[in-house]
Amino acid sequence: MTFFEYLDSRWDSLLELGIEHVLLVLVSVAIATVVGVVLGILTYRTQRPRELVLAVTGTFLTIPSLALFGLFLVWGLGLGSTPVVIGLVMYGLLPIVRNTIVGLREVDPAVVESAQGMGMGRWQRLLQIELPLAWPVILTGMRVSTLIVLGIAAIGAYINGPGLGNEIFDGLARIGTPNAVNLVLGGMLGILVLAILLDLFYVLVNRLTTSRGLR
Repeated sequence: MTFFEYLDSRWDSLLELGIEHVLLVLVSVAIATVVGVVLGILTYRTQRPRELVLAVTGTFLTIPSLALFGLFLVWGLGLGSTPVVIGLVMYGLLPIVRNTIVGLREVDPAVVESAQGMGMGRWQRLLQIELPLAWPVILTGMRVSTLIVLGIAAIGAYINGPGLGNEIFDGLARIGTPNAVNLVLGGMLGILVLAILLDLFYVLVNRLTTSRGLR
């Protein structure tokens, strides 16, 4: 069977796996964004907590994903989506935390002082001035995080996670058979297409949510 014949015969299955993969990534990035932005807000003004948070989230990225998912099994987190999401959130934190801190620290102090002079409180300045100005940088962090998580999500199939990784692992388990390479290439091609689509999605979000002066 040629690769194109394989795609034609497995199209429905690949589409279903692709949808599962996207949902897994979006949920993980959404959670990582909430956690990462909160951590960035809490630490961007103070050096030691900031360095500690960046060091810890940076350490997460050094852990081999296959080993981490294996540890989740040992620790009793079970199989399926939940442990995969936990792992992906860990891997997705650093770009979001770092860019939140960088974005907030790059806000012009004169703008913040002007807002303070107008009687705006600390949280008003943060929500109405600082975060909107830092938004393009934060969005870039989310974009990087999404692409990182997109690839690592395939390893989640090792612990029965959803997505295109199942196609890849199925092919690897059949090495030596005629269809093994097709299965691996199909999963890899699906992830590549999703990476392009999600990157274009962030370009669109940036255009819709960022003023011309901040792009």
